[in-house]
Amino acid sequence: MAALPALLVMGVSGSGKSTVGAQLASELGWRFYDADDYHPEENRVKMGKGIPLNDQDRIPWLCNLHDILLRDVTSGQHVILACSALKKVYRDILIRGKNGAPPKCDEPGKEGKPTEVQLLVVYLSGSFEVISGRLLKRKGHFMPPELLQSQFDILEPPSAPENFIQISVDKSLPEMIAIIMEALK
Repeated sequence: MAALPALLVMGVSGSGKSTVGAQLASELGWRFYDADDYHPEENRVKMGKGIPLNDQDRIPWLCNLHDILLRDVTSGQHVILACSALKKVYRDILIRGKNGAPPKCDEPGKEGKPTEVQLLVVYLSGSFEVISGRLLKRKGHFMPPELLQSQFDILEPPSAPENFIQISVDKSLPEMIAIIMEALK
């Protein structure tokens, strides 16, 4: 169905990335990854204490996610990743690996293998008020609502030449899925 083997569902915490990604993966029969499941324990502890992650915390995590995406895509598997990917440089790492360029994060010197992941970015956008309200209702997540402002502060919404679509979080889940399915055609 899709020319692109991978989708990144991105946005701030509470924008609905995991819900949209999992639903879409279920409908398409694609593999789904929630980036939160791959945070090292130190990152979880830091966020749990209300301390925002910095680039030093995020880059090894993003490199690991790039390698997972690349592995699956190279083996012919279509993938959906739910990941905040708030800065362009983070999305570049997901596409190209460390420093946004080859080689793969964990395999320097590998020649002849593709190192770039073809990615459609699905940006779930919404106001601080709407998303904050959602976060306050969420139970059992390690990301405290107090960190939401720090996410909005560093957010760099996708822009050309990035391959992306933007969807408002005000839309219903079925509407979001329909928009994404249409974009994949």
